[in-house]
Amino acid sequence: MALRFEVLGRFNRARAAQLTLPHFVCQTPLFMPVGTQGTIKGLTTNQLEEIGCQIILGNTYHLALRPSSELIDELGGLHKFMNWPRALLTDSGGFQMVSLLHLADITEKGVTFQSPVDGKPMLLTPEESIQIQNRIGADIIMALDDVVRTTITGPRVEEAMYRTLRWIDRCIAAHKRPEEQNLFGIVQGGLDPVLRDICVRGLVDRKLPGYAIGGLSGGEDKNSFWRVVAQCTAALPDDKPRYVMGVGYPLDIVVCSALGADMYDCVYPTRTARFGTALVPEGVLKLKHKAMADDTRPIDPACMCMVCKNYTRAYIHCLVTKDAMGSQLLSYHNLYYMMKLSRDLHSSIIQERFPEFVCEFLQKMFPKGDVPEWVCNAMEVAGIDISCCCAPFSSSQD
Repeated sequence: MALRFEVLGRFNRARAAQLTLPHFVCQTPLFMPVGTQGTIKGLTTNQLEEIGCQIILGNTYHLALRPSSELIDELGGLHKFMNWPRALLTDSGGFQMVSLLHLADITEKGVTFQSPVDGKPMLLTPEESIQIQNRIGADIIMALDDVVRTTITGPRVEEAMYRTLRWIDRCIAAHKRPEEQNLFGIVQGGLDPVLRDICVRGLVDRKLPGYAIGGLSGGEDKNSFWRVVAQCTAALPDDKPRYVMGVGYPLDIVVCSALGADMYDCVYPTRTARFGTALVPEGVLKLKHKAMADDTRPIDPACMCMVCKNYTRAYIHCLVTKDAMGSQLLSYHNLYYMMKLSRDLHSSIIQERFPEFVCEFLQKMFPKGDVPEWVCNAMEVAGIDISCCCAPFSSSQD
């Protein structure tokens, strides 16, 4: 196992840890930006180091299509190929079962995709997914799982969960670099607590280096979302990292961290930047709005990032959606925001002030006290008193 996980501090279910990987020593909770084809759009690897990025996520399916895992392997692996000295995680390609469902056919053997590049069929089996990831060389690799949207009900959910358990054994058998790469299993089971429990127990029996909670952020209501996270984090081993896949909203990350999760990834901070939206403590700031045209303030006056130190809202308003520089500046700021959020979560737990941090975060985002009911419910389970942030009889479901 090429991973060491040491819990440094706790508050109830929340924990701050040190995650030692072959290429970097990471502090959790942590957020991983998504670099689908070996790049975070518009940002250099030096800039990503500058803002404190610890792990970048690469996409197995897309990297296998272009430039190909064979070429990446020949050129020394993805770290060298993209000039990134810190940690990398590659997904399995399984998410494309959902996002490219119209191009995919799922059987026990694997998933056959119609390539969006040339239209040719491409079979991705558990073995092939692991072989591709072995060639790419990421610090953490993900097992191929059978993914269904959380809005789907019925026998398909159970079928996918049991297939995920069968496929993990094929992934383990195919994994040829366990001393250099860490294979994580993915908990499936939709919104069914019984199926989730069966999957957790099955994966824990395999004694993997780490575990992911998959299948969320697919349109389910927030009360269902946090309950699945709470159930899985409570049942997963205390001495292994817990990764909630596809989560990138700052509020979701704070809630999931309170419930005992450690790792997150999402395209949200960079994708929303390309549409002219900045992340700020109050929520979001839409730079396309006319009100920004003559606003000489930085995006966030309290932010210490390069963008907020050097550029005004008015300047970015001129560029946004019209010039690549606009999305680059906003992507830089948004990822800086996410990295600072990760550091603040970690340090507040270490310094034994996590409840205070959560309350300060919620007071900035919900100054009127209209904290969503699902957040209040989750925090109650997490053992954090946020009554000081909430107006009486708040019933927002957003």
